[in-house]
Amino acid sequence: MLAKRIIACLDIKDGKTVKGVNFENLIDAGDPVALAKRYSEEGIDELVFLDITATNQKRKTTVELVERISKEIFIPFTVGGGIKTIDDIKDILNAGADKVSINSQAVLNPSLIKDCVRYFGSQCIVVAIDAKKIDGEYYVHINAGKKNTGLKLLDWAREVENMKAGEILLTSMDADGTKQGFDIEMNKLLADNISIPVIASGGAGPYSKHFIDLFKHTKVDAALAASIFHFQSLSITSLKSDLRSNSIPTR
Repeated sequence: MLAKRIIACLDIKDGKTVKGVNFENLIDAGDPVALAKRYSEEGIDELVFLDITATNQKRKTTVELVERISKEIFIPFTVGGGIKTIDDIKDILNAGADKVSINSQAVLNPSLIKDCVRYFGSQCIVVAIDAKKIDGEYYVHINAGKKNTGLKLLDWAREVENMKAGEILLTSMDADGTKQGFDIEMNKLLADNISIPVIASGGAGPYSKHFIDLFKHTKVDAALAASIFHFQSLSITSLKSDLRSNSIPTR
């Protein structure tokens, strides 16, 4: 088994870290620069920064905040939110990000994925997918989860793979913020049927068991969490120790 990655996520709104449940009822979760610095020092493998209102507010990601965070960390750093053009990506990478995450715009303009891969390389491009189960099928949502595209999860993921994106960040809208565990069924469906890396997001609670179950029952490459790390209800050190004790290698 390849080493699994543990990733912390900063959902950003108005320059602050926020966290909600099922994409609603957002609360303040702390200063993003301070949180990022702490995660880097505590041994998180990667950091994801998502400006969650950029798309709905029709604006770009806050580049200045990306720059401030990048100066405090020494780990791979992915940034998403409001990305529409090659120039947007250039700005984010120049501010210190290692990878970019594209979500709504990838669905609305799939050729953007191809253009970005051609220009920056697959390793730089993450496609984020927010999915919700409706009548027994997982459907892709955009605009911070507010719009059902009608696209089935696996159909869209296969398109993303064919366009040579580097990895997929898959968020379960149903599990998001519930702390009841990752959506094993959804993550297994995706990871079993595509070959590019999958990052599982949504549902992590303050229990190592949630991560152990995810890695034992699915082929995902990484697990992402937010509030349990923000509020220190599960330490990164103890989580990695528990994973190794269960024969799950970590970085």
